[in-house]
Formats: sequence, C-alpha cells, structure tokens
Amino acid sequence: MDLFRSPQIVLFTRDINRASDFYRALGFEEAFRTPETGTPIHVDLVLDGYRIGLATESSTREDHGLEPVASGQRAAVILWTDDVPVAYARLVELGANAIKPPERWLENLLIAWVEDPDGHLVQVVQSLK
Repeated sequence: MDLFRSPQIVLFTRDINRASDFYRALGFEEAFRTPETGTPIHVDLVLDGYRIGLATESSTREDHGLEPVASGQRAAVILWTDDVPVAYARLVELGANAIKPPERWLENLLIAWVEDPDGHLVQVVQSLK
C-alpha cells in the first residue's frame, strides 16, 4: 500500500462556472462536480491524466472553515505544447491575461506566461530539442 497517490491541485475561484469553462476550452474534461445540478461548489477536470480541482472560495470558507485566497499569483498550471506561440495566443483569446510572451529559457525551452480568469499563473512550455 502506498501512503500517498493520485496527486491533484485545487485552485480557489470566485466564479466556478467561468473557471471551469476556461479550463474545458483548453481541453480539460470534467470528471466530477458537486452538486450535480445547479451551480457547483467543486469541479474536477482532467487533461492527459492530470487532475485540477476548482473550488469556490465561499464553499471552502463555509464548509471547511479555511481562509482561501482566490486572486493573485499563488500557483502555476504548467501545460506542455508543441507550439508555444499558438498556445499563448489561444489562451489570450480565451480570456487569459497576457503576462510574458514566448521567450527562450535554459536554451532548450520556449515558455510563455498568462493568468487565468482568477489570476492563477498558466505557463505553456515547448521543448526545443
């Protein structure tokens, strides 16, 4: 038995429908939501075996007694791609805030940065090897 398994990140949001629409537009598929009807308080999305959870800031406060922060650069979602300039343009087209346009990094990578609609950083990365 492994003590830990199936790692996942959960991002806090003030507008779960907008956040889940944004990540679905990137190719993530919904794997879980609660409640099943109406506006959800939690949605899990999966892309290529990687799971992202979206939880409402209000539900996290009310249901768990925590103090989540739902804005600012608190985490980064990293998405690998074969074409950073096209991926960067698509993210901006979908409503992401452009932070840093494509640039070479470590001589063998091309990277770009945006913020999703809640201010979470999203980095797109391409191997140049």
